[in-house]
Amino acid sequence: MSREPTYDWPVVESEAEYETGWYTGGYDRVRQPDGSEKDYYWAELPDAVVVVARTGEELVMVDQFRPTIREQCLELPAGIVEDGESYTTAGARELREETGFEPSGVSLLEDFWCSTGVLRHRRGIVFAEGLKPVDRDLDDNEFLSVTTVPIEDALAVARREPANDATIEGILLAQAEDLL
Repeated sequence: MSREPTYDWPVVESEAEYETGWYTGGYDRVRQPDGSEKDYYWAELPDAVVVVARTGEELVMVDQFRPTIREQCLELPAGIVEDGESYTTAGARELREETGFEPSGVSLLEDFWCSTGVLRHRRGIVFAEGLKPVDRDLDDNEFLSVTTVPIEDALAVARREPANDATIEGILLAQAEDLL
């Protein structure tokens, strides 16, 4: 259900200050309800997908170093949605590339905006099942190993430091749909 704002929030100026090839960063100068103006900074990223992949009584996870936070992370497979892809198509591709599992079925659990105070970024969470082993096809910046975690332990594992939002969200959404 879309809700209409009670005020227009006119954008007086919009400036993309930098382009990285990965994301665009800038600001919008906005007229606020009291008539004052404020710069609201943003980073615009492509859509991403997170895959909750079930194999029997286990979830497939990847173990990788995240240079941004300088931590080794155990997390759900994830990646960028390429132009023209749906979340489910991107999820199946990322699962295959990162883990070497081809799903027979992929369904969208949810898609939503992330970190709306600073990001222009959408995330889709998909559920994959009927996994068949295939060859992996890692990107040149992906150095990760694949592991499985018992479903009964998955949320506790996801909550261990360094916990991340995407893995916790994916597991909780799959649990809410009675898929785990």
